[in-house]
Amino acid sequence: MLTVSGDIGGTKTHLALIEEKNPRVILKQKKYPSKDFENLEAILLDFLKGKTVISSACFGIAGPIENGRCHATNLPWIIDSKEIAIKLGIDRVHLINDLEANAWGIGWLKEEEMLVINKGIQLEGNQALIAAGTGLGQAGFFWDGKVHHPFACEGGHCDFGPIDQEQIELWRYLKSQFDHVSYERILSGPGLFSLYQFLIHSGKEKECETTKMAMQVDNPSKVITEKAMKKECKACMRALDLFVFIYGAEAGNLALKLLSFGGLFIGGGIAPKIVDVMTNGLFMKGFLAKGRFTKLLSQMPIKLILNENTALLGASRYATERK
Repeated sequence: MLTVSGDIGGTKTHLALIEEKNPRVILKQKKYPSKDFENLEAILLDFLKGKTVISSACFGIAGPIENGRCHATNLPWIIDSKEIAIKLGIDRVHLINDLEANAWGIGWLKEEEMLVINKGIQLEGNQALIAAGTGLGQAGFFWDGKVHHPFACEGGHCDFGPIDQEQIELWRYLKSQFDHVSYERILSGPGLFSLYQFLIHSGKEKECETTKMAMQVDNPSKVITEKAMKKECKACMRALDLFVFIYGAEAGNLALKLLSFGGLFIGGGIAPKIVDVMTNGLFMKGFLAKGRFTKLLSQMPIKLILNENTALLGASRYATERK
Protein backbone atom coordinates (compact mmCIF):
# COMPACT_ATOMS: atom_id res chain seq x y z
CA MET A 1 0.00 0.00 0.00
CA LEU A 2 1.30 3.45 -0.90
CA THR A 3 1.34 6.49 1.35
CA VAL A 4 2.03 10.10 0.43
CA SER A 5 3.58 12.42 3.00
CA GLY A 6 4.37 16.09 2.83
CA ASP A 7 6.10 19.02 4.50
CA ILE A 8 4.05 22.09 3.57
CA GLY A 9 5.75 25.42 4.18
CA GLY A 10 5.41 29.01 3.06
CA THR A 11 8.42 28.65 0.75
CA LYS A 12 8.25 25.06 -0.50
CA THR A 13 6.07 21.97 -0.49
CA HIS A 14 8.09 18.76 -0.21
CA LEU A 15 6.24 15.55 -1.04
CA ALA A 16 7.27 11.91 -0.78
CA LEU A 17 5.79 8.57 -1.77
CA ILE A 18 6.45 5.61 0.54
CA GLU A 19 5.28 2.07 1.21
CA GLU A 20 3.51 1.48 4.52
CA LYS A 21 5.55 -1.68 5.11
CA ASN A 22 8.84 0.16 4.67
CA PRO A 23 8.11 3.83 5.47
CA ARG A 24 11.71 4.96 5.85
CA VAL A 25 12.45 4.25 2.19
CA ILE A 26 11.30 7.02 -0.15
CA LEU A 27 10.12 5.73 -3.51
CA LYS A 28 9.68 9.18 -5.04
CA GLN A 29 10.02 12.74 -3.82
CA LYS A 30 9.74 16.23 -5.26
CA LYS A 31 9.87 19.83 -4.06
CA TYR A 32 7.47 22.49 -5.34
CA PRO A 33 7.53 26.29 -4.84
CA SER A 34 4.37 26.67 -2.73
CA LYS A 35 3.37 30.13 -3.92
CA ASP A 36 3.33 29.01 -7.56
CA PHE A 37 0.22 26.90 -6.92
CA GLU A 38 -3.36 27.80 -6.10
CA ASN A 39 -3.72 25.06 -3.49
CA LEU A 40 -2.24 21.81 -2.19
CA GLU A 41 -4.56 19.68 -4.33
CA ALA A 42 -2.98 21.10 -7.51
CA ILE A 43 0.48 20.02 -6.33
CA LEU A 44 -0.76 16.59 -5.29
CA LEU A 45 -2.39 15.99 -8.67
CA ASP A 46 0.93 16.69 -10.38
CA PHE A 47 2.92 14.58 -7.92
CA LEU A 48 0.60 11.56 -8.03
CA LYS A 49 0.34 11.22 -11.80
CA GLY A 50 0.00 7.53 -12.59
CA LYS A 51 -0.39 6.55 -8.92
CA THR A 52 -4.06 5.64 -8.59
CA VAL A 53 -4.10 3.69 -5.30
CA ILE A 54 -3.00 5.74 -2.30
CA SER A 55 -4.13 4.27 1.03
CA SER A 56 -3.16 7.12 3.36
CA ALA A 57 -1.56 10.54 3.54
CA CYS A 58 -0.16 12.91 6.15
CA PHE A 59 0.85 16.52 5.67
CA GLY A 60 2.77 18.67 8.12
CA ILE A 61 1.55 22.24 7.62
CA ALA A 62 2.78 25.57 8.98
CA GLY A 63 -0.40 26.62 10.76
CA PRO A 64 -2.92 25.53 13.39
CA ILE A 65 -5.05 22.47 12.60
CA GLU A 66 -8.72 22.59 13.59
CA ASN A 67 -10.93 19.55 12.96
CA GLY A 68 -8.84 18.39 10.03
CA ARG A 69 -8.74 21.82 8.47
CA CYS A 70 -5.96 24.42 8.30
CA HIS A 71 -5.62 27.98 7.05
CA ALA A 72 -1.89 28.03 6.34
CA THR A 73 -0.06 30.80 8.20
CA ASN A 74 2.23 31.96 5.40
CA LEU A 75 0.16 30.87 2.37
CA PRO A 76 -3.30 31.86 1.04
CA TRP A 77 -4.37 28.21 1.28
CA ILE A 78 -7.18 26.54 3.16
CA ILE A 79 -6.36 22.83 3.43
CA ASP A 80 -9.14 20.40 4.29
CA SER A 81 -8.35 16.73 4.90
CA LYS A 82 -11.86 15.58 3.91
CA GLU A 83 -11.77 17.47 0.62
CA ILE A 84 -8.35 16.04 -0.25
CA ALA A 85 -9.54 12.52 0.59
CA ILE A 86 -12.57 12.88 -1.69
CA LYS A 87 -10.82 14.61 -4.61
CA LEU A 88 -7.86 12.23 -4.68
CA GLY A 89 -9.61 9.06 -3.52
CA ILE A 90 -7.43 8.54 -0.43
CA ASP A 91 -8.91 6.56 2.46
CA ARG A 92 -7.12 8.36 5.32
CA VAL A 93 -5.76 11.90 5.20
CA HIS A 94 -4.10 13.39 8.28
CA LEU A 95 -3.16 17.04 8.79
CA ILE A 96 -0.70 17.90 11.55
CA ASN A 97 1.22 21.05 12.43
CA ASP A 98 4.62 21.24 10.70
CA LEU A 99 6.48 21.31 14.01
CA GLU A 100 4.49 18.34 15.24
CA ALA A 101 5.66 16.59 12.05
CA ASN A 102 9.23 17.55 12.92
CA ALA A 103 8.73 16.17 16.40
CA TRP A 104 7.49 12.85 15.01
CA GLY A 105 10.51 12.73 12.69
CA ILE A 106 13.11 13.21 15.42
CA GLY A 107 12.53 9.66 16.62
CA TRP A 108 13.78 8.37 13.26
CA LEU A 109 16.98 10.44 13.19
CA LYS A 110 20.46 9.01 13.68
CA GLU A 111 22.89 10.55 16.16
CA GLU A 112 25.06 11.87 13.33
CA GLU A 113 22.06 13.82 12.01
CA MET A 114 22.12 16.04 15.11
CA LEU A 115 24.79 18.37 16.48
CA VAL A 116 25.18 18.72 20.24
CA ILE A 117 25.02 22.36 21.35
CA ASN A 118 24.85 21.62 25.07
CA LYS A 119 25.59 18.14 26.46
CA GLY A 120 23.70 18.76 29.70
CA ILE A 121 22.48 15.84 31.79
CA GLN A 122 20.27 13.21 30.16
CA LEU A 123 17.17 12.92 32.35
CA GLU A 124 13.68 11.57 31.81
CA GLY A 125 11.05 14.22 31.16
CA ASN A 126 9.36 16.42 28.59
CA GLN A 127 11.21 17.65 25.53
CA ALA A 128 10.92 20.81 23.44
CA LEU A 129 11.44 21.75 19.79
CA ILE A 130 11.99 25.20 18.33
CA ALA A 131 12.55 25.92 14.64
CA ALA A 132 13.16 29.17 12.79
CA GLY A 133 12.66 29.18 9.01
CA THR A 134 10.05 30.99 6.94
CA GLY A 135 8.30 31.40 10.31
CA LEU A 136 8.98 30.34 13.90
CA GLY A 137 7.57 26.98 14.95
CA GLN A 138 7.48 25.35 18.36
CA ALA A 139 6.34 21.98 19.66
CA GLY A 140 6.59 19.79 22.71
CA PHE A 141 6.93 16.14 23.69
CA PHE A 142 4.93 15.02 26.71
CA TRP A 143 6.73 12.28 28.69
CA ASP A 144 4.24 9.77 30.14
CA GLY A 145 6.89 7.80 32.00
CA LYS A 146 7.54 5.42 29.09
CA VAL A 147 7.40 7.28 25.79
CA HIS A 148 7.27 10.81 24.40
CA HIS A 149 4.08 12.11 22.77
CA PRO A 150 4.61 15.00 20.31
CA PHE A 151 2.13 17.87 20.40
CA ALA A 152 1.78 21.12 18.50
CA CYS A 153 1.61 24.71 19.72
CA GLU A 154 1.78 28.21 18.24
CA GLY A 155 4.27 29.66 20.71
CA GLY A 156 6.18 31.46 17.97
CA HIS A 157 3.37 34.01 17.83
CA CYS A 158 3.67 34.96 21.51
CA ASP A 159 4.68 38.52 22.42
CA PHE A 160 8.35 39.39 21.99
CA GLY A 161 9.84 40.32 25.36
CA PRO A 162 12.86 42.67 25.10
CA ILE A 163 15.47 42.20 27.83
CA ASP A 164 17.77 45.22 27.39
CA GLN A 165 17.78 48.76 26.01
CA GLU A 166 18.72 47.73 22.47
CA GLN A 167 15.91 45.18 22.35
CA ILE A 168 13.47 47.77 23.67
CA GLU A 169 14.49 49.98 20.74
CA LEU A 170 14.03 46.97 18.45
CA TRP A 171 10.54 46.38 19.83
CA ARG A 172 9.60 50.03 19.21
CA TYR A 173 10.96 49.84 15.66
CA LEU A 174 8.91 46.70 14.91
CA LYS A 175 5.83 48.08 16.67
CA SER A 176 5.85 51.01 14.26
CA GLN A 177 5.37 48.48 11.43
CA PHE A 178 3.27 45.71 12.96
CA ASP A 179 0.22 45.71 15.19
CA HIS A 180 1.58 42.71 17.10
CA VAL A 181 5.29 42.11 17.69
CA SER A 182 5.78 38.37 18.11
CA TYR A 183 8.97 36.34 18.29
CA GLU A 184 8.27 35.21 14.71
CA ARG A 185 8.73 38.83 13.58
CA ILE A 186 12.39 38.37 14.58
CA LEU A 187 13.16 34.66 14.53
CA SER A 188 12.44 33.86 10.88
CA GLY A 189 13.90 34.60 7.46
CA PRO A 190 11.94 37.87 7.13
CA GLY A 191 12.75 38.58 10.79
CA LEU A 192 16.49 38.45 10.14
CA PHE A 193 16.04 41.11 7.46
CA SER A 194 14.02 43.19 9.95
CA LEU A 195 16.93 43.02 12.40
CA TYR A 196 19.30 44.24 9.69
CA GLN A 197 16.96 47.09 8.76
CA PHE A 198 16.63 48.06 12.44
CA LEU A 199 20.42 48.35 12.79
CA ILE A 200 20.67 50.49 9.65
CA HIS A 201 17.57 52.63 10.40
CA SER A 202 18.71 53.33 13.98
CA GLY A 203 22.20 54.34 12.87
CA LYS A 204 23.83 51.55 14.88
CA GLU A 205 25.41 50.25 11.68
CA LYS A 206 26.13 51.69 8.25
CA GLU A 207 24.82 49.96 5.14
CA CYS A 208 27.46 48.49 2.86
CA GLU A 209 26.81 49.34 -0.78
CA THR A 210 27.69 45.83 -1.99
CA THR A 211 25.20 44.35 0.51
CA LYS A 212 22.51 46.76 -0.62
CA MET A 213 23.09 45.85 -4.27
CA ALA A 214 23.10 42.10 -3.52
CA MET A 215 19.73 42.42 -1.77
CA GLN A 216 18.21 43.93 -4.89
CA VAL A 217 18.79 40.72 -6.84
CA ASP A 218 18.63 38.04 -4.15
CA ASN A 219 16.69 37.16 -0.99
CA PRO A 220 17.78 39.71 1.67
CA SER A 221 17.90 37.14 4.48
CA LYS A 222 20.06 34.84 2.37
CA VAL A 223 22.40 37.74 1.59
CA ILE A 224 22.67 38.65 5.29
CA THR A 225 23.43 35.07 6.27
CA GLU A 226 26.06 34.54 3.58
CA LYS A 227 27.84 37.84 4.16
CA ALA A 228 27.76 37.37 7.93
CA MET A 229 29.20 33.87 7.75
CA LYS A 230 31.96 35.07 5.40
CA LYS A 231 32.54 38.12 7.66
CA GLU A 232 32.11 40.44 4.67
CA CYS A 233 29.63 42.89 6.23
CA LYS A 234 29.65 44.22 9.78
CA ALA A 235 25.93 45.08 9.75
CA CYS A 236 25.07 41.55 8.58
CA MET A 237 27.30 40.02 11.25
CA ARG A 238 25.69 42.10 13.98
CA ALA A 239 22.18 41.28 12.73
CA LEU A 240 22.96 37.56 12.79
CA ASP A 241 24.50 37.80 16.26
CA LEU A 242 21.38 39.54 17.57
CA PHE A 243 19.22 36.91 15.87
CA VAL A 244 21.09 34.03 17.50
CA PHE A 245 21.05 35.60 20.97
CA ILE A 246 17.28 36.19 20.83
CA TYR A 247 16.85 32.69 19.40
CA GLY A 248 18.59 31.33 22.49
CA ALA A 249 16.48 33.50 24.79
CA GLU A 250 13.19 32.27 23.30
CA ALA A 251 14.44 28.67 23.34
CA GLY A 252 15.08 29.16 27.05
CA ASN A 253 11.54 30.50 27.49
CA LEU A 254 10.14 27.40 25.78
CA ALA A 255 12.34 25.06 27.82
CA LEU A 256 11.06 26.62 31.05
CA LYS A 257 7.41 26.53 29.98
CA LEU A 258 7.61 22.83 29.09
CA LEU A 259 10.20 21.98 31.78
CA SER A 260 12.07 20.04 29.13
CA PHE A 261 14.44 17.98 31.28
CA GLY A 262 14.54 15.49 28.39
CA GLY A 263 16.18 18.07 26.17
CA LEU A 264 15.55 20.75 23.56
CA PHE A 265 15.91 20.33 19.80
CA ILE A 266 16.62 23.13 17.30
CA GLY A 267 15.06 22.56 13.88
CA GLY A 268 14.19 24.73 10.89
CA GLY A 269 16.13 25.73 7.82
CA ILE A 270 18.20 28.57 9.29
CA ALA A 271 20.23 26.96 12.09
CA PRO A 272 22.09 24.38 9.95
CA LYS A 273 23.30 27.21 7.69
CA ILE A 274 24.80 29.19 10.59
CA VAL A 275 26.35 26.43 12.71
CA ASP A 276 29.49 28.46 13.50
CA VAL A 277 27.41 31.26 15.04
CA MET A 278 25.00 28.85 16.76
CA THR A 279 27.97 27.22 18.51
CA ASN A 280 30.06 30.29 19.40
CA GLY A 281 28.34 30.83 22.76
CA LEU A 282 25.75 33.48 21.83
CA PHE A 283 22.83 31.04 21.65
CA MET A 284 23.70 29.53 25.03
CA LYS A 285 24.19 33.00 26.53
CA GLY A 286 20.63 33.89 25.55
CA PHE A 287 19.31 30.47 26.60
CA LEU A 288 20.84 30.64 30.08
CA ALA A 289 19.96 34.29 30.85
CA LYS A 290 17.12 33.35 33.19
CA GLY A 291 18.37 34.45 36.62
CA ARG A 292 17.60 31.88 39.30
CA PHE A 293 16.85 29.21 36.69
CA THR A 294 20.20 29.43 34.90
CA LYS A 295 21.54 26.30 36.61
CA LEU A 296 18.40 24.30 35.81
CA LEU A 297 18.59 25.27 32.12
CA SER A 298 22.30 24.42 31.96
CA GLN A 299 21.37 20.79 32.70
CA MET A 300 19.13 20.46 29.64
CA PRO A 301 20.67 18.77 26.57
CA ILE A 302 20.39 20.83 23.37
CA LYS A 303 20.76 19.34 19.88
CA LEU A 304 20.64 21.03 16.48
CA ILE A 305 18.89 18.98 13.78
CA LEU A 306 20.96 18.70 10.57
CA ASN A 307 18.56 16.57 8.50
CA GLU A 308 16.41 18.95 6.43
CA ASN A 309 13.87 16.18 5.76
CA THR A 310 12.91 15.66 9.40
CA ALA A 311 9.35 16.97 8.97
CA LEU A 312 8.85 14.77 5.92
CA LEU A 313 10.06 11.74 7.89
CA GLY A 314 7.68 12.69 10.70
CA ALA A 315 4.70 12.95 8.38
CA SER A 316 5.58 9.53 6.97
CA ARG A 317 5.86 8.06 10.45
CA TYR A 318 2.55 9.58 11.54
CA ALA A 319 0.74 8.30 8.44
CA THR A 320 1.93 4.75 8.94
CA GLU A 321 1.52 4.57 12.74
CA ARG A 322 -1.83 6.36 13.04
CA LYS A 323 -4.34 4.15 11.25
